[in-house]
Amino acid sequence: MKKTVSMTVNGFPYELEVEPRRTLLEVLREQIGLTGTKRGCDRGDCGACTVIIDGNPVASCLTLAIEVHGKNVTTIEGLARDGHLHPIQRAFVDHGAIQCGFCTPGMIMSATALLTRNPNPTDEEIREGLSGNLCRCGGYNRIMEAITAVRDPGMTKSE
Repeated sequence: MKKTVSMTVNGFPYELEVEPRRTLLEVLREQIGLTGTKRGCDRGDCGACTVIIDGNPVASCLTLAIEVHGKNVTTIEGLARDGHLHPIQRAFVDHGAIQCGFCTPGMIMSATALLTRNPNPTDEEIREGLSGNLCRCGGYNRIMEAITAVRDPGMTKSE
């Protein structure tokens, strides 16, 4: 039996009929059509499906869509504004932190949540903030460079 779920995704309200067993990842990709959030392990181990729910990074593959009723969800598609990349997205491009790109949306979402909570994290805090995200290409050094570029004082906060 389907349930009605109301949520705001990237600033837009949605009211959807979903089966209680459906994950947020499935609803985002299949019902809303936002495919930037990637399906990786389906166990919450890889971080490819990370989205931000009410300010917190969450594995959307482990989150039932019905749990998001009344909440705000931000996906990778919701970061860019008026055709301009978010500063962390721009930094990933500028520092070559995108290699194959599969982990990129999840990494960016985790980094965005971290930098929103703590605009100037230490390297250790960045590593901890990304601890739930895996990069199969091994691009961790460039990912760290991108995040520290945004973190560092004096960095322009807009594209």
